[in-house]
Amino acid sequence: MPGHRPLLVGVQLPEVERTVRWADLLDMAQAAEAIGLDSLWVGDHLLYHWPDRRPRGPWEAWSILAALAAVTERVQLGPLVTATSFRSPPLLAKMAATVDEISAGRLILGLGAGWNETEYRAYGFPYDQRVARFEEAFTIIRTLLRDGAIDFEGRFYSARDCELLPRGPRPAGPPLLIGSHGPRMLRLTAPHVDAWNAWHDWFGNDPAEFAKVSATVTDAVVAAGRPPTAVGRTAAVLVQLPGGVGRIQGERPRNPAPPVAGPPDVIAERLAAFADAGASHLQLVLDPITVASIRALEPVLQALDQS
Repeated sequence: MPGHRPLLVGVQLPEVERTVRWADLLDMAQAAEAIGLDSLWVGDHLLYHWPDRRPRGPWEAWSILAALAAVTERVQLGPLVTATSFRSPPLLAKMAATVDEISAGRLILGLGAGWNETEYRAYGFPYDQRVARFEEAFTIIRTLLRDGAIDFEGRFYSARDCELLPRGPRPAGPPLLIGSHGPRMLRLTAPHVDAWNAWHDWFGNDPAEFAKVSATVTDAVVAAGRPPTAVGRTAAVLVQLPGGVGRIQGERPRNPAPPVAGPPDVIAERLAAFADAGASHLQLVLDPITVASIRALEPVLQALDQS
């Protein structure tokens, strides 16, 4: 079980590293709880096309989150992050409240504007003006989750005389996390969100660079009239364990930054450096992402508990 480690630690479950079945995801979730991890995360994507790789796609994220909520007891759960343009905003708010109910209040609602044009085109979602669309969706989602009702008519979305019933288990809804470092997105979300996430590409998988990116969040939060500590900082960190050859199984590695690697004490020391850089929660992106890899994190967590 978790001790008094300096930060929370979770893992992102497989997305397109390889095809996984529900039985594999269940085993990973149970292993994560057994070793004392704090959270489980799933990507919210539909389809990837690359010029030099075969197409890949993950399972639908919110179906998996609902299933994970029903088969776990302690870990927090969240999308990293959900694209607000894939579902109608009022429906997404209801889905979040439902998963929060199933999990007894363990959902962290990660939100973003989306970026992968392939899946927008393939699944029939408009790709233009994504930030403007996000702004309206974000208004509807957060208002429904926190206040329970909204009457809204915008350029892209409407929610007329809409009520969120029944309400979820938390009066103010699940905490909101934003996955973006764009100035406009930060300006829109800094007055409202509880946490912010940075993907390892953005900071080169390096704690010092993470601190620099996080400083832009501080500026946005202060500009919104909130104390810097009002928004928790989270980081998705790439970690390579024995057997790792790059995140996409069977294809050449494309890691844009050196992964955290080494024996458990070395990995723990590197992860602790992210806490020193201001992170309160890490989402480990494991290479490889398997049950064995998750179990291999147990001594890393033990070392963090003792740090």
